[in-house]
Amino acid sequence: MIYSEKVMDHFRNPRNVGEIPDADGIGEVGNPVCGDMMTFYIKVKDNRLADIKFKTFGCGAAIAVSSIVTELAMGKTLEEAKKINRNDVAKELGGLPPNKMHCSNLGADALYKAIENYENKKAGIPEATPKSLTKPVEPQKKCVCPFCKKELKDAHQLLCKPCNKELITCSNCGNLLDKDTVECLKCGSSLDSSKK
Repeated sequence: MIYSEKVMDHFRNPRNVGEIPDADGIGEVGNPVCGDMMTFYIKVKDNRLADIKFKTFGCGAAIAVSSIVTELAMGKTLEEAKKINRNDVAKELGGLPPNKMHCSNLGADALYKAIENYENKKAGIPEATPKSLTKPVEPQKKCVCPFCKKELKDAHQLLCKPCNKELITCSNCGNLLDKDTVECLKCGSSLDSSKK
């Protein structure tokens, strides 16, 4: 697997790593299939992102994605930052291998959730209990194609060779789906085509 120089730089020297103890918004996403977990912390001033930090548990691509998302979003208005999508992230990193594109989706989703958390707090909407606190994620023993039921070599394989289906991973529950799916069949989450 070949990564761009920029991916390697952000993996080896990630920017904005850490936690903001008095964060205005926190967004957490994870993919139980590959094990990547990202938490973004934001501070907002005058409707702009004044500070962003992240903590990521995952592969090198996940760390690089988290780092570049913080740089892309820093100083932007909330509306501008919410428009950052997986293609913006991958382009800024000089590309990602196809089996790592889900990382760029996770990064954009974590930022979006942190902003959404801030906006909900500001609007007085009560915070929901994070799913990670209510139901532990069961480790998946093997990854199989949802169409032909053949075992995939690993959770990052996004092309099933026996049935030639391109797959995506639901960023909410980790379910494998056809790349053209608009709604996860397992959890019902909308799969925004701008973030695919």
